[in-house]
Amino acid sequence: MRGAGGTNGGIGRFLMGLTMMVAGSYMFLNAIHVTYAFGFSTSFMRVGGMSLTGGMVLVPFIFGIGIIFYNSKNFIGWGLAAASLIMLAFGVISSVKFRLDNMTSFDLLVILTLMVGGIGMFLSSLKTFDR
Repeated sequence: MRGAGGTNGGIGRFLMGLTMMVAGSYMFLNAIHVTYAFGFSTSFMRVGGMSLTGGMVLVPFIFGIGIIFYNSKNFIGWGLAAASLIMLAFGVISSVKFRLDNMTSFDLLVILTLMVGGIGMFLSSLKTFDR
């Protein structure tokens, strides 16, 4: 009978490792809090010596939209609008902050043991065991 990965490895080790890996990863990702700091007065990019804010990114967008509505074939309007949207998306993504939740050292050790031990057990089940 073939085991995990088509080898003679243990199917029990495979399932236990997969379970440990999934549980540890869930606990780790559940302990991460995602926040942001993007707004009209928050600086997200420096150009030269000037700080660029979210509100400043909308100024070329407004001009671009105005140009597009005046003449939809004008590439400058499309370029301004597209560049502003790209800068806005970049600003939102770059302002995301990750913070690990407060936990005891025991909690962290359990999470790391489950994740790394599960990965090790999962990978060891893919090799052939001689009995």
